[in-house]
Amino acid sequence: MLKVALTGGLASGKSFVAKTLEELGCFLIQADRLGHAVLNPGGEAYEPVVREFGGDILDNEKRIVRRRLASEVFDKPDRLALLNGLVHPPVRARIERLMKEFAAGDPKGIAVVEAAIHIETGGYRNYDKVILAWCTREQQIERAMERDGALREDVEARLRRQMPLEEKRKYADYVIDTSGSKEETVRQTRAIYQELRSIGK
Repeated sequence: MLKVALTGGLASGKSFVAKTLEELGCFLIQADRLGHAVLNPGGEAYEPVVREFGGDILDNEKRIVRRRLASEVFDKPDRLALLNGLVHPPVRARIERLMKEFAAGDPKGIAVVEAAIHIETGGYRNYDKVILAWCTREQQIERAMERDGALREDVEARLRRQMPLEEKRKYADYVIDTSGSKEETVRQTRAIYQELRSIGK
C-alpha cells in the first residue's frame, strides 16, 4: 500500500484535492475529522482535555465547544503544545488502525491522509509521498473571508500562525496549484494520481 500525505494551509484547496483523490479511487483519511471524534464525549482525548482545560469549554450537553477550547490556547504556545499532546496521539493511533484495515483489503491501494500540519509535526516522514495543495497567500485570504465570513485581519492572524505554503513546498514531492479553475485542479490531481498508481504497482 502506498501511503500519501496531503497537506496545505488555510483555504488552500486541500479538501477539494482530497475529495478528488477519493473519487479517483484513493482511500481517504481526514485527520481533522478524527480530531473532532477523539474530542467527542467518550473519545480518547475528551476526559484528559476537560480535566486540563476545565468545564468552561463545555456546552449544556457536556460537549467540548471547539471555539472555546481554541480561545484557551490562542497565542499560548505552551497550552497549545499541551493540547496537541493530548489530541495527536489518539488521532495517530486511529490513522494507523484505519491504514491497517485498508491495507488488508487492498494491499496495492493508495491511502491518502489529509492533514494541515503533516510538515510541522514531522509526521510527513512516515509517508511515501507528500502532496501540497498550493495557492497564493492573497487567494487564501480571499477564499477564507468568503467561505467563513471572516474579517481580513482575523484571516491574516490565522495565517501568521501557520507555516507559509512557500515553505511547505520544500517538503513536497508534488505541488497541486489550486489558484486556477476547479477543472485545472482536477486535471493536475488526476495526473498525480496516475503517477502514484504506477508507483504502487
